[in-house]
Amino acid sequence: MSKAKLNFRNLSVPDKITRARQIISAMTGNKSFPNPTPPLEDLTKLVDETETLYADALAKRAASKQATTLIEEKVDELGEQMSFLVNYVNSASGGKESVVESAGLDVAGKSTNAPQTPAPPTTLTPTMGDQEGEIDLSWNASPGAKSYIVELTQTPADEATWKQQAVVTASKCTVGKLTSGTKYWFRVRAVGAAGHSAWSDPASKMAP
Repeated sequence: MSKAKLNFRNLSVPDKITRARQIISAMTGNKSFPNPTPPLEDLTKLVDETETLYADALAKRAASKQATTLIEEKVDELGEQMSFLVNYVNSASGGKESVVESAGLDVAGKSTNAPQTPAPPTTLTPTMGDQEGEIDLSWNASPGAKSYIVELTQTPADEATWKQQAVVTASKCTVGKLTSGTKYWFRVRAVGAAGHSAWSDPASKMAP
């Protein structure tokens, strides 16, 4: 006895939409299936809604990446301008240590206080990744951080369920091999010379 097979699970979201439309089209007016359950009209509406939401998510992801690029450009510009200011302080201070310090700057070659534990990362933001089952994470860098530890869970209230997913040096990360349609929670901590920070506030996202 022959049985139908959907072959749906491993398809990308666009391919799932296309596959669903093909099946709906094949069954529309098909005398072998006079009363489909669920009704084809309801399935068509669901496919349309899925397609619209997916397109909106792609647009938001593109906007998010553009915003991240603009922020990085501004940060680079700020670093460059601050370097110019340091050069001015070096020129105007005449090399006097107290004058340099009065500008709120450290003195080159002078030992500073012991390193401080970095502050927790802030503004952890998950967005849809480029591939199915991928989520891109970004956050505000913590001063003094050498690396970051990324964890995820599906039950954030249960501390034992948090699992390490990555250790990265940049303030961004892509987590892959997630189950499409499943909601995940993420958190990040900064690691510096004096130890690690507390965890960031958790942020959640459904895997595409």
